[in-house]
Formats: sequence, structure tokens, C-alpha cells
Amino acid sequence: MSTPEERLAGLGLSVPEVAKPVATYVPAVRDGDHVLTSGQLPMRSGSLVATGKVGAEVSQEQAVECAQQCALNALAAVRSLTGDLSAVKQVVKVVVFVASAPDFTAQPQVANGVSELLGQVFGDAGVHARSAVGVAVLPLDAPVEVELTVAV
Repeated sequence: MSTPEERLAGLGLSVPEVAKPVATYVPAVRDGDHVLTSGQLPMRSGSLVATGKVGAEVSQEQAVECAQQCALNALAAVRSLTGDLSAVKQVVKVVVFVASAPDFTAQPQVANGVSELLGQVFGDAGVHARSAVGVAVLPLDAPVEVELTVAV
């Protein structure tokens, strides 16, 4: 049986270093059997993957890639407290914020980038409740932000 990190590697992905917070907060907090992450932006190697509004400057396909990077960053935050993603027993809740052009209504399809990735990494334990929310703007003009709650 492979580990979540091995399944990520099989997808050509890896868990990055924990993204440095852009304000006064910590990347994740453990509360009993749960780890809750702060909102994670699509940072890769210290820079945003894209900027702007989805449906305007950012395509839906780019937004899905951003959502997946946010998910990887959230997993890094989880791993920073658990030491290993194998500690995740269940992904409980995913919240995906999408900075949207006024006429963009495909927030659920952008959020699917996160949900599908978590399903590939955790199998049945990756099935979760979810909210996909369109917003006017996100920090640093990021197109997507993702929060995770996991049971450990």
C-alpha cells in the first residue's frame, strides 16, 4: 500500500515546503483530532502561479492549476503538524475561494481541482464536504485560496 506522498509522486507532484504566511497567522492549527489550515494561496517557489480574476485575466484551466497548488500548500501545512500525510484519516471540509469576474459562475469546477486531487491522494478518506465561493478579490490578487480541515 502506498503513502499519500507516494501517490502524489505518481501524479508528478510533491508536497512543497510550508508557504510563508503573508500576514500575522500560522499556516495550520491542530485542535484535538483535527488540523485546520489557514487559507493557502497558489504560491510556488515563493511566487503566485497566476494573478487576477478567474474569467478575466485567469482562465478556468489556470484556476484549476492554482487550486491544485493551493491544495498542495495546504497539505504542506497539515504535514508540518503531523509529520506525515499518512496521519490524515479523513479530509473533512474544503473551502475554495475563487476571485471571479462578475459573469464567472464555474467556481465548483475550479474547486473540483482540489477535490479530485484529494481523492487521488487519499482515496475514500479524501471524500469531503465542500464550499466553492466566488469573491471580488483575494490577498495579493491571487485567483484562488483554499482551506482544509482534516481528521488525524
